[in-house]
Amino acid sequence: MSTPAPVPDGLTIVAHPLVQHRLTRLRDRTTPPERFRAELRAIAGLLAAAALADLPLAAVAIETVMAPMTSPLLAGLPPVVVPVLRAGLAMADGVVDLLPEAAVAHLGLYRDPQTLAAVEYYFNAPPQLGERPVLLVDPMLATGHSAIAALDRLKGAGARDVRFLCLLAAVPGVAAVLAAHGDVPIWTAGLDAALDARGYIVPGLGDAGDRAFGTEHR
Repeated sequence: MSTPAPVPDGLTIVAHPLVQHRLTRLRDRTTPPERFRAELRAIAGLLAAAALADLPLAAVAIETVMAPMTSPLLAGLPPVVVPVLRAGLAMADGVVDLLPEAAVAHLGLYRDPQTLAAVEYYFNAPPQLGERPVLLVDPMLATGHSAIAALDRLKGAGARDVRFLCLLAAVPGVAAVLAAHGDVPIWTAGLDAALDARGYIVPGLGDAGDRAFGTEHR
């Protein structure tokens, strides 16, 4: 077992046993795409529950089949889930399973293979981003380039309460994101120390999009 990397302020590693169990399944190279997608969807809901634990509640009057009562419901506008295409789509499904009221934006980014810089090709978001919690979801936080570009875009569109949810993070990427967007908290299932020459997390789990959608070249 490798030595865990130090956890910086601004990063929360969700240590729930079901999260860690599913992360191991996702890391395992023998996990097939259909199982990878299912595990990714399930772990996203567990991570989202942690990231959204501070959502406000308001007491409302209802009637059960037995008697009237007051009971809590979420207050204010529902959150917006923003998957980074394409790998974030499976995670977004897991968050919407947890919170069907959430709106879903879409942000398309690809990584330039030479510079590793993030290039935007699509963005569509609901109105009132500044009045709603915004949950950015992307499985891998490696170099941090895509996450920083995504956060720049969301803040430019008016988002103020942004939380970043990733399956797996690397120390260099976390440091880069927190340096650029120190007001954005990050939730993840695991933190690895290193990146390889291609900018992939090591030991990591490979390319989450390829593994989820069956386009991996072995």
